[in-house]
Amino acid sequence: MNQDLLTICYLIGSITFIIGLKMLSNPASARKGNLLAAAGMTIAILGTIFLYQDVETGYLNNYAWIFGGLVIGAIIGTLAAKKVKMTAMPEMVSLFNGMGGACAALISIVEFNHLSKELISNPNPLFIPHEQPTVFIIVVGLIIGSVSFAGSMIAWGKLNGKVKDFSFKGQNILNLLVLALAILSAVYLVMNPLQHNLLYVILVLSLIYGIFFVMPIGGADMPVVISLLNSFTGVAAACGGFLYNNKVMLTGGILVGAAGTLLTILMCKAMNRSLKNVLIGSFGGNAKTSSTGPVSQGLYKEISLSDTAMIMSYASKVMIVPGYGLAVAQAQHACHELEKILTEKGVEVKYAIHPVAGRMPGHMNVLLAEADVSYDNLLEMEKANDEFPTTDVVFILGANDVVNPAAKNDPTSPIYGMPILDVELAKTIVVNKRSMKPGYAGIENELFFKPKTSMLFGDAKKVLQDLCAEIKSV
Repeated sequence: MNQDLLTICYLIGSITFIIGLKMLSNPASARKGNLLAAAGMTIAILGTIFLYQDVETGYLNNYAWIFGGLVIGAIIGTLAAKKVKMTAMPEMVSLFNGMGGACAALISIVEFNHLSKELISNPNPLFIPHEQPTVFIIVVGLIIGSVSFAGSMIAWGKLNGKVKDFSFKGQNILNLLVLALAILSAVYLVMNPLQHNLLYVILVLSLIYGIFFVMPIGGADMPVVISLLNSFTGVAAACGGFLYNNKVMLTGGILVGAAGTLLTILMCKAMNRSLKNVLIGSFGGNAKTSSTGPVSQGLYKEISLSDTAMIMSYASKVMIVPGYGLAVAQAQHACHELEKILTEKGVEVKYAIHPVAGRMPGHMNVLLAEADVSYDNLLEMEKANDEFPTTDVVFILGANDVVNPAAKNDPTSPIYGMPILDVELAKTIVVNKRSMKPGYAGIENELFFKPKTSMLFGDAKKVLQDLCAEIKSV
């Protein structure tokens, strides 16, 4: 009876995961989808705690440890989520994702130790082939979980500025050698499960690969890395589902792994990068290297708040291009206020969203959704590029690399070939930045020196608030 109830709990959890993921595709239903999936997970967890029954040991009896961990984790997670700023959201995503990878790796270690005791106590050679599929799942979960954990910790450090890019000659070859050693060791362990100490060699090699894999990656390429590591964690969790024959764990892992993989492919396409280069650790490794051209491309011109207010007030269409600068200033609400004021004046206002703007996939979408910006006003890159020729004013808020023409006309640039927002096609371009410093990729942006471009310096939130006041007085 209890086993049937547990199966129903897992079925409910799996269904809520699928429905919740579907609801996440629309900002209007995303929050409800997240809560629905969380409710399903809660049902699955409580079902496991109170209904799971092992053939040998019976019901779980270590409730103090289980609920102690749940309470501590819930408190830490809740406080961290409530206090985190939107600008720090990418590193929090990396940190939480790394914890998922660490959990999968620990599960593999614990279960292999249990299996080793069984193999040692049962010297029958026929017993070993019977357990080899289990050992295979264990080592796959260990490798992927360890790589995800180590890589996510390095990504977390890079995003908050504590870890710098690091690479050396021949690093790609070393990365491949370390990965190959881990895989060969895993194959040997599967064939000879009694060599239990080899598991820790695989663990160390996987952690080293995870570190070396992410260390050389340039900051501007972090959205793809976060997405890829997220898919790794999903696959590792699915291995745990196979290991325990846990349907809800398997479903959740497959969903995360598949969604993360698809998103990674889309991110690579958006940046014109090769997924193979991501896997060998050369992805964006030279992102901090500027082109061979001169550092300064020419003279730039500034524009005043009053002049900006004037051209926006009398424009027919204004396209806003949000970037990380908008997130840093936490200016999304002020940006939405600007949109509402212009709309009241009869100006059509849209947002041009580049797939990799910000520090993680969907960063700008989440940022603007927080300010209740209508999802209908958010245009993906292809649609936005179609509308730029009929746009009177493009207002760039802290975006840099995603509007850099070097991606199209400078073969020596590290971002050459990356699809960008074709803001140059608009009649007038206004760029808000704190200074003329290069963006996250460390590359000079020749757009800022174009005749149609004017610079509006200052903190994005302060500039937007003052701009709203100026437009109201026009």
